[in-house]
Amino acid sequence: MSRLRLLCTAALLAMAANANASSLIVTTDSIVGALKATSDASSDATSSLRDHKVVQAARDDAASFVASEGAIRGVKLESALAHIRQQAPQLNSATDAQLAQAILAI
Repeated sequence: MSRLRLLCTAALLAMAANANASSLIVTTDSIVGALKATSDASSDATSSLRDHKVVQAARDDAASFVASEGAIRGVKLESALAHIRQQAPQLNSATDAQLAQAILAI
């Protein structure tokens, strides 16, 4: 009888471990998929703005803005921020500092 209990316990533990491992894989895949989708959306938005002359012209103003921690706000940067928010509404929640850094990155 003791052997039967031991065998049943081992089988239950093996099944529980397998269930935990597959649930971890599913959870990890879901999180990675969501992060990739967010990253792709941001990347698509900024790459479509890369070719706009207004954004390219604002690079120096964006650098001054970032270096001064927001104290220096050039006219070209203001124009580029308005243009970005109009062309890419999904970036409306981004701060001016985040957009200025994005301008410098593209």
